[in-house]
Amino acid sequence: MDSSVFKGKWNQLKGEVKIQWGKLTDDDLDKIEGEKDKLVGKLQERYGHTKDAAEREFHEWARGRE
Repeated sequence: MDSSVFKGKWNQLKGEVKIQWGKLTDDDLDKIEGEKDKLVGKLQERYGHTKDAAEREFHEWARGRE
């Protein structure tokens, strides 16, 4: 899913993101604002992932949403 599609569907996807990554707070989701890079950064912060691991996890999850 490309960044513009992700941003456009953000309100629909927030619930799925919250289920997938339960450590993300509602405040985190508001700050992410549908921006993939911000989500990846929060995954790094909350889960201790490297940037590459967070990117990979995001892309695996996003593939199932296209």
